[in-house]
Amino acid sequence: MSAATNPALAVRKPILYGDATHWGLVEADTLLLLPQLPDGCIDAVVCDPPYNLSFGGAAWDGRDIRDAVGAASDRLSDGEAFERWTERWASECRRLLRPGGYLVAFGAPRTFHRLVAGVEDAGLEIRDVISWLYGSGMPKSRRLRGDRGTALKPAIEPLVVARKALDGSTEDNVARHGTGVLNIGEGRVHDDTYHDAAGQLIGRWPANVAWSHHPACRSARCHPVCPKPLLDQGQKNAPSRFFYSSKASAAEREAGCEQLPKRAAAVFSTKKGTPVARRGNHHPTPKPIDLIRWLTRLVCPAGGVVLDPFAGSGSGGAAAMLEGRGYLGIEREPEFARIAVARIGHWASEAAPPEDRS
Repeated sequence: MSAATNPALAVRKPILYGDATHWGLVEADTLLLLPQLPDGCIDAVVCDPPYNLSFGGAAWDGRDIRDAVGAASDRLSDGEAFERWTERWASECRRLLRPGGYLVAFGAPRTFHRLVAGVEDAGLEIRDVISWLYGSGMPKSRRLRGDRGTALKPAIEPLVVARKALDGSTEDNVARHGTGVLNIGEGRVHDDTYHDAAGQLIGRWPANVAWSHHPACRSARCHPVCPKPLLDQGQKNAPSRFFYSSKASAAEREAGCEQLPKRAAAVFSTKKGTPVARRGNHHPTPKPIDLIRWLTRLVCPAGGVVLDPFAGSGSGGAAAMLEGRGYLGIEREPEFARIAVARIGHWASEAAPPEDRS
């Protein structure tokens, strides 16, 4: 929803949380706040924007996106509105990034093409696509007679990897701004087989695939649809060649949120009549902190600052704190902002302070 459709957003003063040194979270509308930030103040963007799927009927994942770009007056389709909305926030991210800075954004298979097009239209160069495989999604499908349906079971979320134009050569850009390259050493997948010329263990070069165990996996045996045995066939009992991250557990979701009001957290139930969990962190789509940590290590220089224009429940801020990066998050929904502040504050207290790269 834009200020044009809801004047209250234009007059509501942003609320700033954080320690004013290592991290901050602003409760505000991203499209309104980003233009107020100075050029070239961010080293990387790692974010999980709405997917434009009307998830659980939420306005922030559907109707508000259309309203923000005037879709009704311009007669835009849902996909066209999402692409234009993406271009708007990604254009601001490009302005805020230092030359060569990377942007990584999660997407959904159904709308990912519009996300990528919007990021590219914003003037960023598409560099890669990362596939996060998890194998434990619930099919959002009508169940029809004859064992028929309308959708497949989700088992993958794609992430676009884009970069702002370099300032000169790659070497020049790194020397001037500290950005423009991926931190391969920090993103390597460590096992006991890959060594450098001096015999030091270095691990495998990071691939554009990450995976998570199925919740039903056990230490002795994986579930049949777990991505690990499917990806690493022939590597029995050997380390995976791809980055591994467990899905966010209840303990990870709740850390720091113990004092927050409890609300129903489930959007989709696996079994009719199953009690719905009540949690302090009731955000519907929290990403695993370890996955965001890996992405942060890859694209943000040590001591750099990560921007998260859609902070949600704060997984990006927690990851930045644990990786020694500075963090600026923006979250429009007050209930999610409170959750994010509680979680980031918790993990910030567990982490070493970020290094100063200036």
